[in-house]
Amino acid sequence: MHPSEPPETAGPEAPAAPSWTQRVEHRLRALPPVVWPVGLGVLGLAGATLLHFVDPNEPGNYPTCPWLLLTGTFCPGCGSMRAIALTTHGDFLGAISMNPLLVLLLPYIAVTYTLWLVRTVRPPTKPPKLTPGWFLWLLLIVINAHWILRNLPWFSFLAPGTPLFPGW
Repeated sequence: MHPSEPPETAGPEAPAAPSWTQRVEHRLRALPPVVWPVGLGVLGLAGATLLHFVDPNEPGNYPTCPWLLLTGTFCPGCGSMRAIALTTHGDFLGAISMNPLLVLLLPYIAVTYTLWLVRTVRPPTKPPKLTPGWFLWLLLIVINAHWILRNLPWFSFLAPGTPLFPGW
């Protein structure tokens, strides 16, 4: 037999090596569940720290909102970076004037995150109740209403940077 010819024996073939995506998926499944909420919390604190020290009001520090750049209207999240920066400085009225919806949703976000963290550290004995469908629809309606209303002249107080209470 010549060295360049394949062998003629039909023995058992070696299993194919797992692909890159299979290896990544296996490693992600091997992580303890608490890694995900803790990792998100660390990223959130790092982002808030960055916003605390690098002012989003100064031009050039952060990119412009793509929606605002393309359409000239405010998205539901416009003003969120400035609101978080103002919250880290303790200016809650200023944060409300930047994005009132974000500030109103902060307690819900905090409770939901805390429940997620607790359930990964101490898994419940029975499956947790799902969020009711009516609540998800209500949240979707509120976000879309905020998006539309903040771009109308009669509700300009919802636009980023407009004080909700002009005398304050």
